[in-house]
Amino acid sequence: MKTVAIFGASGKLGRHALTVLARRGFAVRSLVHSTPVMGDNVTSVAGCITNPAAVEQTIRGADIVVQLATTKEDAATFFDVSVRGTFNVLEACRQHGVKQFILFGGDAALGIWFYPQSEPLDESHSLKAYPGYYAFSKVMEETMARQYTVQYGLPVTVLRSSWVFEHDDLLNHFSLLHNVNPVEPGHGFGEITDEVLALVRAQEEHIPVLTDAAGSPLRRHIVHVDDVMQAFDLILGNPAALGQTFNIAAPEPFDYRVAAEHISKRLEVPTLEISSPKYYPFEINITRARAVLGYAPENDFFRMVDRAIASRQSGKR
Repeated sequence: MKTVAIFGASGKLGRHALTVLARRGFAVRSLVHSTPVMGDNVTSVAGCITNPAAVEQTIRGADIVVQLATTKEDAATFFDVSVRGTFNVLEACRQHGVKQFILFGGDAALGIWFYPQSEPLDESHSLKAYPGYYAFSKVMEETMARQYTVQYGLPVTVLRSSWVFEHDDLLNHFSLLHNVNPVEPGHGFGEITDEVLALVRAQEEHIPVLTDAAGSPLRRHIVHVDDVMQAFDLILGNPAALGQTFNIAAPEPFDYRVAAEHISKRLEVPTLEISSPKYYPFEINITRARAVLGYAPENDFFRMVDRAIASRQSGKR
């Protein structure tokens, strides 16, 4: 049985990653800062990713190291957790000669819809963070990991996923009342007019159709958590994945008008066009993951909607 050291196991993706590791028969060593991590195959190490000694203790003797620990838009913590924390993990990996370092990255490192994208974003696209601490940290993490390959030959695999959805997350995104002012840039809407604010104050729900500066519906790419875990499973211990970055997303992007009209019919809630002139359509190219890993995402937008509705009806959040 091989050993996997994991950081960020209590988070949204980490909990699912633990399930994959258990099914694969890995012994897991998890650094635990505040939220307990449970599992018959899991050994917890108390500490914080900002503490090199705790990180080293977690990694010592591990074959594979998985880095998921991150923070969002918190100026007080993002650098220590995401940047310094990743540096601590990389240093320990180098010292202990791990066989694979897996970094969970994000398409935030590619700029997505904050910048005009003339072609689908593949793994050769230059890193270009959009405004905010989270996107900046994703660029820094990938850059550090790649330099450790250059400088020390560290076997790195980057799993760069699109915005990850599970349960009824998708319905929350297509909710006027839920998304006028999100914490993370890029996850909300565009120009919020007085008319829109009036609907929010009156608690009148609408399904948004986000449009660009020309009035055309935006297109964007997302992914279901199950497809992210499919990719993680395919990457784990896979020699073909070493030294590679893989974009992981749904089978295709969605069109906000088509998407909103579909949800509107399912939920019997009216649509509302919202101008988002500072955003641009984009698509993620997943050809490399398909060709090298055999990645075959099972959740397109419409299946994700069906699953989100079923999740909400069952009371799962």
